[in-house]
Amino acid sequence: MDLSPAIEPYDSGHLAVSNGNVLYWETVGTPSGLPLVYLHGGPGADCTAGTRRYFDPSMFRAVLFDQRGCGRSTPRADDPSTDLSTNTTDHLITDIECLREHLRIDKWVVAGVS
Repeated sequence: MDLSPAIEPYDSGHLAVSNGNVLYWETVGTPSGLPLVYLHGGPGADCTAGTRRYFDPSMFRAVLFDQRGCGRSTPRADDPSTDLSTNTTDHLITDIECLREHLRIDKWVVAGVS
């Protein structure tokens, strides 16, 4: 796989979702590119600067985010006081939809690793 050159996000932020969780997200590439969301592996993984290189910045508007409990999202799953009963597949899917709506994206390509 050929990687794109290192790139910095052109937008990033935090999004409050349900149950007191806040997601970190960032967007790389071109704002007019094909929207794509990247799902990192886990549990406990996160998006890194190297992950940004998977997507051709001239082609994609790639949205990377740290899933609930991971990376720069809060609360972190490795904190013993975090309630993990709200970290389910249904919650993660709802988080992805909240992020898509927040970024005003009608539809996107889904890519990921495990």
